[in-house]
Amino acid sequence: MARVVFMFPGQGSQRVGMGRDFTERYPELLERYYHRADEILGFPLTELCFNGPEAELTQTQNAQPAILLTSMVILDVLRANGVDADAAAGHSLGEYSALVCAGVLRFEDALRLVRRRGELMAGVNARTPGAMAAIMGLSPEQVGEVCDAARADGVVEPANYNSPEQTVISGEEAGVRRAMALAKDAGAERVVPLQVGAPFHCSLMDDLKDEFAAELDKYEFSDPRIPVIANVTGDYVRTAAEVKEALRRQVAGAVRWSDAMRRFAADGYDTFVEVGPARVLTGLSMRINPDLTVFGTENGKRLDTLLAQLHG
Repeated sequence: MARVVFMFPGQGSQRVGMGRDFTERYPELLERYYHRADEILGFPLTELCFNGPEAELTQTQNAQPAILLTSMVILDVLRANGVDADAAAGHSLGEYSALVCAGVLRFEDALRLVRRRGELMAGVNARTPGAMAAIMGLSPEQVGEVCDAARADGVVEPANYNSPEQTVISGEEAGVRRAMALAKDAGAERVVPLQVGAPFHCSLMDDLKDEFAAELDKYEFSDPRIPVIANVTGDYVRTAAEVKEALRRQVAGAVRWSDAMRRFAADGYDTFVEVGPARVLTGLSMRINPDLTVFGTENGKRLDTLLAQLHG
């Protein structure tokens, strides 16, 4: 029998129109999630998800709740069709979706938290403009050396350990630009600047940790009902207190996605389902371990394929 991990994506997975095909199949989702989200946040998030404009949807404070909302809709559809998780993890923002899946947070509270998280992160970028870039073809150790060499030009650090061959860097614009050039000199296959709203998961976000901890304290957390692996450790969080501390650290800490996927595989999980509006984690997971069975669910056709495979 398959042991299933639900993977929830982070910022960058947003796209105009996301989730709309699921509401066409299941109209009750509009009231159950979309209209509730609009009311909770006090602005038309549904309209942004379905119709954009893209520039507004991509803004950090909007993209984060929009992706969580879409992920929760797809999670509902999966469960309604008899597919549920034995364990869960999320990439950056996606960690909040994973915690809802695991019964740690209520959907409404997670939605409010990620909206506030996005606002705080966008505020950092307004004060200290930053940048991020993906480096492909160098080991994590080589990327660390590149960042060390570039730091004289500005803050730059590894931010996401996405796969053995892909590491994302984050920091001040000058430092990131210098690291990108050095990575190319070191033999990187590709160096791609990312279109993001802030320098996530680096020390530029340190000032947010205590402020965001105060936000976390406003909400009730429960112990996970299923195993969840945290970004900042690449290991399981087993209590509500451990979850909150991991989320506090995650704001400025690196995402150890490769470690999380390897840990799940070592513990016997063999089927990985990306629950969200894109297939970013699907591709990363296959590069981390080609032997895994991995599915996307970003639209109805992908969902149909998953259900056919799992239900025989």
